[in-house]
Amino acid sequence: MMESLTLQQVGSLAEKMLTEVERAVVGKRPALELVLLGLLADGHVLIEDVPGLAKTLIARSFAQVSSLSFGRVQFTPDLLPSDVTGASIYNQRSGEFEFRPGPVFTNLLLADEINRATPKTQAALLEAMQERQVTIEGETRRLDPPFLVLATQNPIEYEGTYPLPEAQLDRFLLRVSVGYPERGHESELLARRGERRQERIDLDPVIDSATLIAMQRAVEEVYVSDGVRDYMVDLVRATRDDRRVQLGASPRGSLALFTLGRAQAALLGRDFVTPDDVKSVAAPALAHRLTIRPELWVQRVSTESVVREILQSVPTPDPEEAAPAGR
Repeated sequence: MMESLTLQQVGSLAEKMLTEVERAVVGKRPALELVLLGLLADGHVLIEDVPGLAKTLIARSFAQVSSLSFGRVQFTPDLLPSDVTGASIYNQRSGEFEFRPGPVFTNLLLADEINRATPKTQAALLEAMQERQVTIEGETRRLDPPFLVLATQNPIEYEGTYPLPEAQLDRFLLRVSVGYPERGHESELLARRGERRQERIDLDPVIDSATLIAMQRAVEEVYVSDGVRDYMVDLVRATRDDRRVQLGASPRGSLALFTLGRAQAALLGRDFVTPDDVKSVAAPALAHRLTIRPELWVQRVSTESVVREILQSVPTPDPEEAAPAGR
């Protein structure tokens, strides 16, 4: 079993992981940090953006630097639940049914274009994401830790897609948008491709699965003061009271702020959560949990803008009160 890690060690390892991933993904540090927060917080991540912005590359890169077993499922309209979870196959030699595990039996599962599959197939992931187990034909099989889902979806491809239901969106700890690269970063991307003389880039492992679990356990030791905890609750409750919001964040949103706030502090090598930590993760943690009123869709009111305005309206606690007593 991996020895316990200090939060300073967690911060140092996290920085090394990000540096290695940036060999493959150029100029996307903020997005990479959010994905890493999801890993540290033992949560699932939804990466949403237009095609061609390295969403799949990000998932594969983190699997490589973490030495995690990696599975990929391309979600399509004809994909069946058994294609994800596995199924029992009749063995003619033995005369018995044998279970053949699906790609969900891995450490890091990439659910590519998850909104292209039918709701029935999307739901096949629900038990795995929430309970870390899969029940097939009445038998429950546990998934070995760590188990993390990185799902991608392209917001512009509405034809032939099935939007994720609110219950499944709520299972994702955070949602990340990658965005187009800046001009200089895109030029650097081409230069690196020319230098290595091949399309594929192999990254060096920085940690293993046991170390990742130890990093996740260290995050659990991060201190959250009463004032900061109440601030998280006030932010989530404000989403329910906003007149533009039809459906506000559930208590799972409060838990997401709590978990991601701790992970953000650990990423910086700090043992307590500050209000700024909460603000930095609020939009990724809450925006995908909100439903805007239909009459406001034509005005292009986004859930991210609602969360940003809520951050400005909810009183921020005194940062000096965030540290443990005696600091």
